[in-house]
Amino acid sequence: MENRSTRRLWSKHEKRQIVEGTLKPGASVSVVARAHDVNANQVFRWRKLYREGHLESNDGAARLLPVKLADIAVQNVSVPTRQKSKRKGFIDIDLGHARVRIEGEADPDCVRAALQGLLR
Repeated sequence: MENRSTRRLWSKHEKRQIVEGTLKPGASVSVVARAHDVNANQVFRWRKLYREGHLESNDGAARLLPVKLADIAVQNVSVPTRQKSKRKGFIDIDLGHARVRIEGEADPDCVRAALQGLLR
């Protein structure tokens, strides 16, 4: 009698689609895993790989993220002059579904608005 494995091999694309399904608001990892006949622990492992960037496609194509623009009324805005900082740094934030990198001087209000938009 021949002993064959019934183990399913998932492509990076399939893993990425399943993980992205778990990142939607209100989604449950266990429900998404059951829908794809995958163990929830395996999906949690794929989510870790996804956050680390290991499930990126190999085609080199840029990935677009949805953007929402809000109407903002600007009236008599004066920009205070700032002294040039001696140290230029960066902020690197991984939100799981998006990665944000800000280099150089960052306006705190701008960073706050951008992060609030991404966390919605």
